Amino acid sequence: MSSRHLVDPQLLPLLSAMPAFGLNAQSLPQLRALMPPAGDTLGDLVASERTVPGPEDAPEVRVVVYEPPRRLGLGPAYLHMHGGGYVMGSPHIAAARNQALASALGCVVVSVDYRLAPETPFPGAIEDCYAALKWLHAQAEELGVDRRRIAIGGESAGGGLAAALGLMARDRGEVPVAFQLLVYPMLDDRTVVAEPRPHAGEFVWTNEDNRFGWKSLLGGEPGAEDVSQYAAAARAGDLSGLPPTYLAVGALDLFLAEDVAYAQRLLQAGVPTELHVYPGAFHGFDMVAHAEVAQRFERDLRDALRRGLRPK
Repeated sequence: MSSRHLVDPQLLPLLSAMPAFGLNAQSLPQLRALMPPAGDTLGDLVASERTVPGPEDAPEVRVVVYEPPRRLGLGPAYLHMHGGGYVMGSPHIAAARNQALASALGCVVVSVDYRLAPETPFPGAIEDCYAALKWLHAQAEELGVDRRRIAIGGESAGGGLAAALGLMARDRGEVPVAFQLLVYPMLDDRTVVAEPRPHAGEFVWTNEDNRFGWKSLLGGEPGAEDVSQYAAAARAGDLSGLPPTYLAVGALDLFLAEDVAYAQRLLQAGVPTELHVYPGAFHGFDMVAHAEVAQRFERDLRDALRRGLRPK
């Protein structure tokens, strides 16, 4: 049964312009080629590309850094992971949001160009992100960053990487994380094999796309018993000790159930957690920038990150 009647009317035009990805090995190169190139830097931000030391026995990691001008003293930083189902995308797809956050919050934003699956399966991407986090922490003074005010976050697969990175940072104990911003995160490979939920996952990112993304990352079928928590954060048995968390998802998103469940488990573990579910919204709905629900989503996200990065 279609859930189209539940879609926010202002989001409907996107469904005609952007059908489901139809992800498979044959379509992946074409879909990667459609990803947006680097655009112009907004306002007086300072943008740069850098390469930072990668994981052991792995290549260096490229990052895109946005620095706000006219800072007084050390300020906050946000380490960002882009979306793309673990198989496509680059920091450029979130450039507009990252620049807006850097400008509005006066924070340094570092977006990670992690290695993609299936060419690089788990743990390549998460180790790249951890290497970038360690670099940001080590170079904090050079970047004008307060080491106590580093947040992590991302959208979709990037949100999944951020959640896994929060677990990894907690467990390795090398870099403190002040806050995590999980935007419709891709957290649980078991969603692929779960009973389909009504009114979720019909649009943009479907269960078929999800299967391809997870299979590419894991190097095997999703749903197996031995999947690492650093690949799929929902697999973690213990969520205590994680940083305060903001989690946002649309009510028609395939990830709704896994995201709500993760937020509930964070709360049960004593982690300060804020959950927002946006009615009438499917995966990636914020691409319709003029829609009221998307504008509300952006305001809520920015306010949450501002609060999460306040000096303690």
